[in-house]
Amino acid sequence: MLTISVDAMGGDHGPSVTVPAVVAWRRRHPATEARFLLHGDEAAIRAELDKVGEAAGAVEVRHSDKVVAMDEKPAQAMRRGKGSSLWNAIEAVKSGEAHAVVSAGNTGALMAISKLILRMSAHGLERPAIVASWPNMKGGITAVLDVGANVESDAEQLVEFAIMGEAFVGAVHGVKRPTIGILNVGSEDMKGHESVREAARLLREGGFGLAYKGFVEGDDIAKGTVDVVVTDGFTGNIALKTAEGVARYIFAQFKGALTSGVMARTGALLALPALKRMRQRIDPSAINGGPLLGLNGIVVKSHGGADAKGFSNAVRIAVDLARSDYLEKVGQNLSQLTSVLAAPAADAEEKSQ
Repeated sequence: MLTISVDAMGGDHGPSVTVPAVVAWRRRHPATEARFLLHGDEAAIRAELDKVGEAAGAVEVRHSDKVVAMDEKPAQAMRRGKGSSLWNAIEAVKSGEAHAVVSAGNTGALMAISKLILRMSAHGLERPAIVASWPNMKGGITAVLDVGANVESDAEQLVEFAIMGEAFVGAVHGVKRPTIGILNVGSEDMKGHESVREAARLLREGGFGLAYKGFVEGDDIAKGTVDVVVTDGFTGNIALKTAEGVARYIFAQFKGALTSGVMARTGALLALPALKRMRQRIDPSAINGGPLLGLNGIVVKSHGGADAKGFSNAVRIAVDLARSDYLEKVGQNLSQLTSVLAAPAADAEEKSQ
């Protein structure tokens, strides 16, 4: 049976959000054989289970006294975090008891402890890559990675991002052959620094079987030009925060315009069904949940301030990844990358002899 481990104490709201979210997911998917391990304060968790009327069975509570604070530094969390709800939730994946873990807790601590316990699967990748799901104009999702974990990334790491992003989009968003682009300052082949140009060459010539389409620019993310946009964490994080700021600005202006007078409010009432559809489309809860890609296990980070609907979506992503061949597919293509990178060195050694 599929088992999902949950840090029930993580996030701004703890069990008051995580517990109803898990129960809501179970009730929406009664045919899916899945059980949940809820790690944290047993009394608090059971109180929330009683509120939503959830009986014991597919939800098991694992008590832990310790909680990693949202503002705790990663190094401190690693020293003091053993036995916490976050630590124990990840340990369940390491031991094989659970197939994936979900937490809304401290991002830095989650990343550091996950790396310590699960280890990295990708060669040369120092930290897990964070993927963001971006609504696009085509009605789908554009996956962007990395958005903050790896500030600097060389060509090999960018190819690793492409491999992991492609597998993620296939597993979670159901795209059969995801297209891939590298974020650059222009679409021409000669544009950009050496790392992006070398990554492009490896994707074209490496025999990975990926649908690489070339360089893309910032506006292509929202256009949905490709399914996966690859970039370093420095650029990706700036792009993400810029988009969030622009979205808030547009919403504020839109709200002001619709409430500026009697006629505007009347028009807003007439357009209410369309406005509701628009809100559902860009609701952060609908796309909440960013997997940490590159680990020997499935770890999904929920936004710390997510409500039950948002955390439930993070649970959905964990379930979809756990039920897919994501890890196997990534492993195969990373092995191919190792072979591609080793070939020039082998040729050079042969010529020197």
